[in-house]
Amino acid sequence: MNIVTIIGIIASIGTAMSMVPQLSKLIKEKKAENISLYMLLVLFLGVSCWIAYGILKNDWIIIISNSFSFIINIVLTVLALKYKKKV
Repeated sequence: MNIVTIIGIIASIGTAMSMVPQLSKLIKEKKAENISLYMLLVLFLGVSCWIAYGILKNDWIIIISNSFSFIINIVLTVLALKYKKKV
């Protein structure tokens, strides 16, 4: 394994895990007032494009890490919608 691949794996893990603390906080507090659904929408668009890019390039590091991010963001969005106070 070369250094470029190692850096790519480390970057992918960091990016894929970036929303886990937010998800954890949301699960513990059951409050979602400060979570922007528009931010999540933009994030879904970006992650979806990364997955498509990974598929086109046949790059499994990009596909797997961004698929994990996509799943985390789906769970985060579902919980945010569930826990947002209705106005």
